[in-house]
Amino acid sequence: MSGIALPAPRPRAWLVDVPVLAVAVVWGASYLAAKGVTTQSTVLAVLVLRFGIVLPALVAAGRRALRALSPAQWRGAGLLGLILSGIFLLETYGVVHTSATNAGLIISLTMIFTPLAEAAVTRTRPSRAFLGAAATSVLGVVLLTQGGGFTTPSAGDLLMLLAALARTVHVLAMSRIKAVQGADALPLTTVQLGSAVVVFALLCAVPGTGAAPWDAAAAFRPADWAGLLFLSVFCTLFAFFVQMWAVRRTSPSRVSLLLGTEPLWAAAAGIALGGERLGVMGVLGAVLVLAGTGWGRRAGS
Repeated sequence: MSGIALPAPRPRAWLVDVPVLAVAVVWGASYLAAKGVTTQSTVLAVLVLRFGIVLPALVAAGRRALRALSPAQWRGAGLLGLILSGIFLLETYGVVHTSATNAGLIISLTMIFTPLAEAAVTRTRPSRAFLGAAATSVLGVVLLTQGGGFTTPSAGDLLMLLAALARTVHVLAMSRIKAVQGADALPLTTVQLGSAVVVFALLCAVPGTGAAPWDAAAAFRPADWAGLLFLSVFCTLFAFFVQMWAVRRTSPSRVSLLLGTEPLWAAAAGIALGGERLGVMGVLGAVLVLAGTGWGRRAGS
């Protein structure tokens, strides 16, 4: 820590928790939005559009801050962007090749992976209370997602498992890469998303990887554009800006536990907007997710 200015006093826990929980809400709603916009042949095209839409505004708003970034900060943010691109590739292709039930359950394992990985990196043991809270939340997700039944594991399930691991790496990297810790969240987010767009665009240029972004956009209806803008502005720009801001003010484990309520909000969006129903087991699962998250917040304070 030598040579680094002392951080400002941390805000009250709930002031950090509320924006992170809002990210979990919009990410939960993103499943319905993505299903309405993306097909197997347009995954890469939608990812290019989703990230590319917000980049001009970010660059315009943060051009001075971008120029102020040091080479080390550019490299650190670029590395985070590569991890981010991997997360979205794994998640998007994973959802295409597995059921939404399996996807929601497997991605929630980030709640377990992050405290275990953080403990391994820092050589400390997570508290029994935190592990109990995480286990309670995962059990809740299992019950919550059983409405559609757990299908035989597939290639998509493996992709979602890798996505959960990649999410863990991303959260830990944001808190461990010293070069990015002293920079503003806006330019760091801009470099991350720009790096991801480059990765997606390069993959789009490979023959046989699906529709080009302009072809996919030409076929969009107004409802598709609305869904894409929701994914771009709220599920991408807002979500990752908040995540980078919050991880410096609380622990990575706490951030991941709050983001782990995403399947609960996905179920809520499905019920309210998609006409889905929760059975008795699903309601019990929702209660356990909320209880486990609240318990983990207290244990992680």
